[in-house]
Amino acid sequence: QVQLVESGGGLVQAGGSLRLSCAASGRTSNIYTMGWFRQAPGKEREFVAGITWSGSTTYYADSVKDRCTISRDNGKNTAYLQMNSLKPDDTAVYYCAASLRSVVISGYDYWGQGTQVTVSS
Repeated sequence: QVQLVESGGGLVQAGGSLRLSCAASGRTSNIYTMGWFRQAPGKEREFVAGITWSGSTTYYADSVKDRCTISRDNGKNTAYLQMNSLKPDDTAVYYCAASLRSVVISGYDYWGQGTQVTVSS
């Protein structure tokens, strides 16, 4: 089992930045891919970014690829999502996910509880 805990969400003005963290615990040595997703009110959950646990490969949704950077620190068993130039449309609950396989948009095995990001105009 893998447990995931997100942090770093909050209220920020448009144009601002936030860094989300996802601390993994449990059988972290089995993790292959980490991902960030978000769900805005009334919308389906959508993929934001992903990274292999080795850090060698990253993936981004088109809507964020020029504004977000996903990274990980294996020593701390933590993944990060740096978000810049935030827009009101980025307002959502952001979820961290982990997979034991090589996946990108779907197929994640474990999910965190989510952290709220609110961007004011």
